[in-house]
Amino acid sequence: MERFDYIIVGAGSAGAVLANRLTADPAVRVLLVEAGPMDRSIYIHMPAAFAEPLASDKFNWAYYTEPEPYMDQRRMYCPRGRVLGGSSSINGMVYIRGHALDYDGWAAQRGMEHWSYSHCLPYFRRAETHEAGADIYHGRDGPLHVSSPKTGNPLYAAFVTAAQQAGYPFTSDMNGYQQEGFGPMEMTTKNGERWSTAKAYLRPIMTRPNLTIRTKTSARRVVFEGQRAVGVEVTSADRTVTLRAEREVILCGGAINSPQLLQLSGIGNAEELRAFGIPRMSHLPGVGENLQDHLEIYVQHACTQPITLYFATKPLGRLRVGLRWLLCRNGWGATNLFEAGGFIRSNENAEHPNLQYHFLPIAISYDGKASHDGHGFQAHVGPMRPASRGYVKLRSAEPRDHPRIRFNYMMTEADRQEMREAVRLTREIFAQSAFDPYRGSELAPGPKVVGDADIDAFVRAKAESAYHPCCSCRMGTDEMAVVDAECRVYGVEGLRVVDASIMPKLVSGNLNAPTIMIGEKAADIILGNQPFAAANVPVFVAPMGPIKIGGAASRSDLHGIHLGRPNLPPRSL
Repeated sequence: MERFDYIIVGAGSAGAVLANRLTADPAVRVLLVEAGPMDRSIYIHMPAAFAEPLASDKFNWAYYTEPEPYMDQRRMYCPRGRVLGGSSSINGMVYIRGHALDYDGWAAQRGMEHWSYSHCLPYFRRAETHEAGADIYHGRDGPLHVSSPKTGNPLYAAFVTAAQQAGYPFTSDMNGYQQEGFGPMEMTTKNGERWSTAKAYLRPIMTRPNLTIRTKTSARRVVFEGQRAVGVEVTSADRTVTLRAEREVILCGGAINSPQLLQLSGIGNAEELRAFGIPRMSHLPGVGENLQDHLEIYVQHACTQPITLYFATKPLGRLRVGLRWLLCRNGWGATNLFEAGGFIRSNENAEHPNLQYHFLPIAISYDGKASHDGHGFQAHVGPMRPASRGYVKLRSAEPRDHPRIRFNYMMTEADRQEMREAVRLTREIFAQSAFDPYRGSELAPGPKVVGDADIDAFVRAKAESAYHPCCSCRMGTDEMAVVDAECRVYGVEGLRVVDASIMPKLVSGNLNAPTIMIGEKAADIILGNQPFAAANVPVFVAPMGPIKIGGAASRSDLHGIHLGRPNLPPRSL
């Protein structure tokens, strides 16, 4: 039996971080197990081509949900990375950390104090090399490269300007002092290439003699002696073996695979596991529960000028973009296309932004499967902290069977109301004069979709996942918690979960950056290193109050800021 100190299951956004940090000590032997192949594909490394791995199953688990009861019984697509680098090798590369109040909400739970924003920020900084340079919010020498928009397409500027005309602020850094507002969106690229965690954390250490990486190797279950995890049973090339972990087994499979592997190993709701003949190791009814995700819709317009990416939907256009990228690593191929976006509060109950925008200078679906036949542009918009909750449950005791997944999107009236607000506020932004030179007819939702019932029907039929599943093995101290604040699984020894599944609640933004931060912070916890001192930096939080939807003048004052200038002192968190 092969023996290692640590076995990490999953080489994604957190697993790659842990493999790097744990093997910095040459005396620590680490095995990194990944079900998918190496990340050798132009479609992975060329940023603009991310729709290809998203839409196929070559580097992707390509999960589908059960029929979603509040979404016209649709089976919703849920891609998850199955490749070195995990979902960081197939995602949209948007670098967003979330709001400071998200992490302070985590820390409000007893025993979770060290997950506050001020405690997490140093780990965001440690991970990052920021193209624009370091400051109190950003790092200068981390493995993860973060870059700024490059193309200068006029539609991006029109979107940000229109948002200001509608009464929203400008923000130059959504990951710094002020998340709220509209401005440039950063991306995880370097020199025109995707900068996944495989490139950031694994490529530089491939030759470390104390690191073993096994791709195309699927974990079947965690192996126990008594209540202690001592290894992992894996299958590779149709051969099943058990690999020994002398110290710990660490699951980094993400919000779908980690709860599935726990349940296959006898950790979960004992009654449900008994039905599959799986012996009980630890009765944790929270395993697979509390599943959360961001849902979004597209508000699309035809564009009256030929300045969009429509040309790239044609064979010659794709060839032109691809050749320029191959030869020069620049042009449209070197961007993730989401170069502008924003965060706003849509109602009086939101203490911090509850809607997120991504702007795209083409009318097309996220995975590229559906596009408008003509020039167009769109805003992706959706609620940040939905109240709906779902689950991940076993379909069978066979590890190769995809689990049952259901998010229960739009289950609550609060979620439906926020989506109505999202449609109406986005239409108001697109109606501003900055879009007068470009605005054609509304393609989606379409001019006939006006009332609440119309918008609800449109959302049920057309909304898509933003691909941010999380929270299915959440941290906490109550009976539904799966791991403690040190990422240790309750009821057993020698087993941790370190990935987006341990988030207590969904953060306000994309998940790659927060998951990398979790990996960085967990590495210090596992190694027993002295944690970073809390970074008490100023963070803007706007005053709360009634927000009159449909009136820019009334909203600009209550947002507390206009054109990026705070009108009240920053609040230190």
